[in-house]
Amino acid sequence: MKRLFISLALAGLLLKASAQQQHSPVQQQRIAPAYPLLTHDPYFSVWSFTEGLNRSATKHWTGANQPLTGLLKVDGKVYRFLGGQEESFLTLLPASDEKAYPAKYIESVPGQGWNQAGFAETSWKTGTAPFGDGAATTQWKTKDLWMRRTFNLGQTDFKGLKLKLMNDDDVEVYLNGTRIFACECFNGKFIYVPVDTRILKKGQNLLAVHVKNNVGGQWLDAGLVYDKPVVGNPNVLLAKQTKIGVTATQTFYSFECGNVNLDVDFTSPLLMSDLNLLSRPVSYVSFKVKAKDGKKHNAEVYFGASTGLAVNTEFQEVTAKQYKTGQLSVLKAGTKEQAVLKKSGDDVRIDWGYLYVAAPGTQVKQYTGPADEALAAFTTGKTTGKTIAKGKTSADGKKLMLSTELPFNQVGASPVEKHILIGYDDLYAVQYFGQNLSAWWNRKKDQTIEKQLELANAEYAAVLKKCTDFDQRFRADNVKAGGAKYADLLDLSYRQSIAAHKLVESPQGELLFLSKENFSNGSINTVDITYPSAPLYLVYNPDLLKGMLNGIFYYSESGKWKKPFPAHDLGTYPLANGQTYGEDMPVEEAGNMIILTAAIARVEGNADYAKKHWKTLSVWADYLSKEGFDPANQLCTDDFAGHMARNANLSVKAIVALGGYGMLADKLGMKAEAVKYKQMAKQMAVKWMEMANDGDHYALTFDQKNTWSQKYNMVWDKVLDMDIFPKDVFKKEIKYYLTKQNTFGLPLDSRRSYTKSDWIMWTATLTDNRADFEKFIDPVYKFATETSSRVPLSDWHETTDGKQVGFQARSVVGGYAIKLLDYKLHGK
Repeated sequence: MKRLFISLALAGLLLKASAQQQHSPVQQQRIAPAYPLLTHDPYFSVWSFTEGLNRSATKHWTGANQPLTGLLKVDGKVYRFLGGQEESFLTLLPASDEKAYPAKYIESVPGQGWNQAGFAETSWKTGTAPFGDGAATTQWKTKDLWMRRTFNLGQTDFKGLKLKLMNDDDVEVYLNGTRIFACECFNGKFIYVPVDTRILKKGQNLLAVHVKNNVGGQWLDAGLVYDKPVVGNPNVLLAKQTKIGVTATQTFYSFECGNVNLDVDFTSPLLMSDLNLLSRPVSYVSFKVKAKDGKKHNAEVYFGASTGLAVNTEFQEVTAKQYKTGQLSVLKAGTKEQAVLKKSGDDVRIDWGYLYVAAPGTQVKQYTGPADEALAAFTTGKTTGKTIAKGKTSADGKKLMLSTELPFNQVGASPVEKHILIGYDDLYAVQYFGQNLSAWWNRKKDQTIEKQLELANAEYAAVLKKCTDFDQRFRADNVKAGGAKYADLLDLSYRQSIAAHKLVESPQGELLFLSKENFSNGSINTVDITYPSAPLYLVYNPDLLKGMLNGIFYYSESGKWKKPFPAHDLGTYPLANGQTYGEDMPVEEAGNMIILTAAIARVEGNADYAKKHWKTLSVWADYLSKEGFDPANQLCTDDFAGHMARNANLSVKAIVALGGYGMLADKLGMKAEAVKYKQMAKQMAVKWMEMANDGDHYALTFDQKNTWSQKYNMVWDKVLDMDIFPKDVFKKEIKYYLTKQNTFGLPLDSRRSYTKSDWIMWTATLTDNRADFEKFIDPVYKFATETSSRVPLSDWHETTDGKQVGFQARSVVGGYAIKLLDYKLHGK
């Protein structure tokens, strides 16, 4: 986690200047750090990172450009309402994502002058980049690596020269003997570092790099790029954005475009009551045009979707096709390679399967080609890009734009509405213990994406009504549960949490709802990601929470995982073939699985799910009874904070889990077992209160006084009505926490000033009145609406300045619904 933090901070410094130039503010109150547009799963997820929909290029949640473009032509003028100028570079010296390149390297300390021209490369080897472990072309597994790469130039006038670098870990980089960059950091994606062009020279040049591995993975890949000249289009005006809003399933905007008004709505119908609809990989983009001057106007809407949505890197070759299916005109695009399920990891995008843009109607016009040609075709009315012949694949290349034009003829004071559909067929979604699985919507192999697009189009009005009705109920319930600001935060968290999962069916016929640990380590089905995410799913569909637990139960019950506590994860997304995280979390994961199984029983009113897995749960409960109360030195879910022995909050988790196991035994009629474990939990709680007592609060650990931590694990004692800890314990902690708050929230504990916003929500739910609850929620709301970290909602931020520390777009914000869950169970 430390390395991620350094990397994010560095990236922020490097991009700060360009961001200030490009992201001029729109005149609306900010309501989110980033805005969800198309959100379905960890791969199909497009966001706007600015208030103004037309102020920046849209991006994948990882920050990679995935441009969507929207234009409106009316009265001879063209207005841009969607998308902006993306940062674009030309290549001087390619990195390996563009072209494989050879370089000299050595793994032992070279002689003096290794970074200078003319150095004798005796005993240096030749290898092909990238260098590193895992998927690297040239394997490097020692502590250090030195690389030399020469190249020739005929001229040196390259404006905006930048080093393009991906490194793991510490690195120092030299150009012609001059150090141009150094950091003790890890960069898991390419960063772009400004370089003084004057260092270049005509003739032979040298790029030299030393990289050191400290821990974990290792990697080196480097090149040089320079700014691509921005070609402005004087014929395109900026539409004036007048409104922005976010609900659970929709993000909507309003614009003024000369004499007409335009509304643009993005809807991803993630309704948990309908798993087929939830899994359907199709979003709607709706356009409403009406005149504001009482006259009739002919207008056209242009919508462009970049093939960047179907590649991992911009240099991958794609192929595109146009055809019709039913009442829809369709554009389809994907990589030529189609390396299905061949990539895994965190900062990785899908490069298999196909992107689809579909539109109903006979007057729809579709074509594809390079983005600048596509835009020119619309603004000038002359198609310079390749128009794809019906039924034939005729467009190949890189960074193509799938273009759709919708006519709005004789628009007056009454709004005219049209829509398009954007879908993605991933062919196979995940690999589960060696078997490739299709998404839930095609689990029976009786569907095609064309059928799903046609169904989505036929159900357009009905689905939008369902979404609007749900959004209204969702907000009303959250206002009742926690107030308006709490409801705002829940609206922001809803799609983000769901879209960090993939819904599939296991070979055993069980539902699997597999999370990706976004911007953390890329693990799939991490138990301590499921734990904080759970409240949202307990409220709206406990089967989805079971889908997060089923794979972990199977891993143990199949004999593949043999330890007396649950695994941490099932692999690295999208490959769920067994734990890949390097260390176990015994108390953490055993406590999580038992607590969540107990929560399912509380919500459903029966312990049928627990009964199915009782033998496994009993093994884990026995382990906690012996090892849980006073935990040995180990990691917990807050692993970024490091190992800790005698962790008081982790002890609470074990105690509550044992109480939950007793509750389950009671529901199953196992009275003796129920009495044993309920009494055990209460006796441990009494002992806990003595050992953790630190005067006016309870300590971080049993052996460190004058410390403190959020005891967020206690929330399940309250929510599940287990009565393990006296209510005075909650009150004592809450009173103390309120003295420790900073501008942007309550710190996680006394060691650092950073926090986890999901845990603040849990801690706040321990309060017994609305006023105190809102004292915890208000700073989190302030963070969400004022942070300078413009990324999908981060759950790990600094409470002093509101900046992201790490993590973004993670499912754990589903944990914000803990107060809603408590309200639903208790009516207050």
